[in-house]
Amino acid sequence: MLEKYIVADLPNKIVLLTGPRQSGKTTLSMMLSKKYGYLNFDNLDHRIEISEKSWDRSKELVIFDELHKMKQWKAWLKGVYDTEKRPPAILVAGSAKLDTYKKVGDSLAGRFFQYRLHPLDLKEIGTILKPKALNGALATLMEVGGFPEPFLNGSKRFYNRWKRSHLDIILRQDLLDLESVRQISSMETLIQLLRKRVGSPVSYKSLAEDLLCSDKTIKRWLTILENMYVIFRVTPYHKNVARSLIKAPKIYFYDTGQVIGDESVRLENLTACAILKEAHFHEDCYGETVNLHYARTKEGKEIDFLVIKENTPFLLLEVKLADNRPSRHFSHFGRYFPDIKKIQIVKDINRERTFPDGVEVRGAAKWLAGLRLG
Repeated sequence: MLEKYIVADLPNKIVLLTGPRQSGKTTLSMMLSKKYGYLNFDNLDHRIEISEKSWDRSKELVIFDELHKMKQWKAWLKGVYDTEKRPPAILVAGSAKLDTYKKVGDSLAGRFFQYRLHPLDLKEIGTILKPKALNGALATLMEVGGFPEPFLNGSKRFYNRWKRSHLDIILRQDLLDLESVRQISSMETLIQLLRKRVGSPVSYKSLAEDLLCSDKTIKRWLTILENMYVIFRVTPYHKNVARSLIKAPKIYFYDTGQVIGDESVRLENLTACAILKEAHFHEDCYGETVNLHYARTKEGKEIDFLVIKENTPFLLLEVKLADNRPSRHFSHFGRYFPDIKKIQIVKDINRERTFPDGVEVRGAAKWLAGLRLG
């Protein structure tokens, strides 16, 4: 989905391609040109070439992988961009949110466009599958997540081993390269706690009590895990919704296979991933502003997801495993958003329906495969 947009930008800007580790950034980068040079900062020989600036300038594209681990990388990259002739075009790939690491005073402002690559979702998978195969793909995504290697393997046993090494690399290699964090075991425990709380508002105070630390420390650790593309937060929406003052965020994992819970919780996590991926696509490729929230009042009325596009409520979405009856909470929030789309997706559905108040009940696999936010 991103390839044609990145190719269009490379002649004019540095492209920053970020996303979770092992989501396919290097593979995608190498698909952009037949004549590319590849340098990975984790490789000692490549590191020397980077320090000497001795890459092959006859190439159309030079790919710098994990460059953000180099001190003063932004100032270094700015110097290259401002003084070198093009081609080669420049693409910087990294498994952390590159715009969050402000370790240098200089800025790349105006010199780059950013793209975020997510794991596979049903929309991407659905481009090569027949409609009848979508339910099977949905079940696989719920079981082993959307990272290419375990998804294509399809084995739970393979995924369990892959998952351990994947998180181990993030916490014991990438994290130590970028952050002065020494409480690795505590962060591992935090991840285990979060795996069991997906889909529920998270209390910073409760997590702090469990880990014998401060609320401030918990917030910092969560921010680090967000920056490393392990988790993402979905915050409650409150503007113009009376008494909807619940402030606690919900936490979801980029890897749905990490979720500990029943099918309904994993389906909710998978749906959150799909919507966030589509939101980032609209932001990165079209420059639109798309925000993902949930809607909840103090009285407990709740809809799983509320999408705000260009500051306008766009979609209320409820996720169900097998309940074909529309949530009664659509009518409550519909009063505040009279023109909003109201959709309930159901994994195990007999038939799709539309109601007089505008609520649509759709099959989860079909709807996720055709997900559009515009």
